[in-house]
Amino acid sequence: MKTLFILNGQPYGTEHSYNGLRLAGSLSKRESEEVKVFLMGDAASCAKNGQKVPQGYYNVEVMLRNVSRHGNEVGVCGTCMEARGITDSELMDGAKRSTLDELTSWTQWADKVITF
Repeated sequence: MKTLFILNGQPYGTEHSYNGLRLAGSLSKRESEEVKVFLMGDAASCAKNGQKVPQGYYNVEVMLRNVSRHGNEVGVCGTCMEARGITDSELMDGAKRSTLDELTSWTQWADKVITF
């Protein structure tokens, strides 16, 4: 099964992106599952490299890395990055600048699209 997750929420402050990444991470560990995560709006900050959170608090960078290390793709909306002053060099390993055209292709590729 091929699943696309589209995240819109900020990395911290609400649990929208957190819960989306929990599900994406769990699904990405399953055999014969393919997962793609597209970050747009405030969720673009989820892929910022070098996040430091208080001990015992979740870290969305680590959660995204867990999804990508299973061979899955993480795309970050380039327009959303620019609006938030995030450069390509600030993205974590495993995430890449992406476009609406790529999101369109990923949507056509997916059997399921889940948004948070």
